[in-house]
Amino acid sequence: MPSSPPVVLAFAASDPTGGAGLQADLLTIASLGCHPLSVVTALTAQDTRGVDGLLAVDPEWILRQARVVLEDIAVAAFKLGVLGSARNAETVATILAEHPGTPVVLDPVLASGRGEPLADQETLQVLRASLLPHTTVLTPNSLEARRLALAAPDADLADCARELTRLGCKYVLVTGTHEPGSQVTNTLYGPRGPLREDRWPRLAGTYHGSGCTLAAALAAMLAKGLDLAAAVQSAQAYTHRSLESGFKVGRGQHLPGRFFISR
Repeated sequence: MPSSPPVVLAFAASDPTGGAGLQADLLTIASLGCHPLSVVTALTAQDTRGVDGLLAVDPEWILRQARVVLEDIAVAAFKLGVLGSARNAETVATILAEHPGTPVVLDPVLASGRGEPLADQETLQVLRASLLPHTTVLTPNSLEARRLALAAPDADLADCARELTRLGCKYVLVTGTHEPGSQVTNTLYGPRGPLREDRWPRLAGTYHGSGCTLAAALAAMLAKGLDLAAAVQSAQAYTHRSLESGFKVGRGQHLPGRFFISR
């Protein structure tokens, strides 16, 4: 029998549009040649314009979903998205502690593209105290980086990254979509400061699930054995191509075209 592809387990909320959330993770991971596993952390009612509501899954069911599948299948990386509640975030931290050494990519989705909150203050505190110490790469946009660092809205992003690595995560990849300029600048930080900077042409329009795509692609690249620098560059390139191939199925944002090769 052929050998199995690398396996990535995604913890995330379900998105009925398939643009973001768990569905985005599964599409991205599969398109990059890995096998996706999934733990549903919350249910959402949303469309391509925004989120209408969120229902967190009971933390006991998160624990049960994860432990049952992890007792059967070895994973090469974890990807974390919307977790639904502070208790769920604590539960995921417990699971990660049982699998030290496995890369963890955390996409700290704090709000929808339209601005609806997806994490309250208690959840944010759990992210800082319990999940960052287990995180290999944190992938916030600039707004999320400042909020997670408890910094001012105009705080220097290098200072924010320094604070976030001080809290325990190994690396921080800050994306610059929300910063001004004709290019989007993404910067990878380590404990001692910037490690690499990548610039991408700013695309017209807005996209539902771009952050999910980047984080899931990065988890897939790490699962495939790429070193950090190569994984970060490859994940960005894949995400940019997906956005370039984006399409519109609703009345809101475009969805990334994650299977751009087949299309």
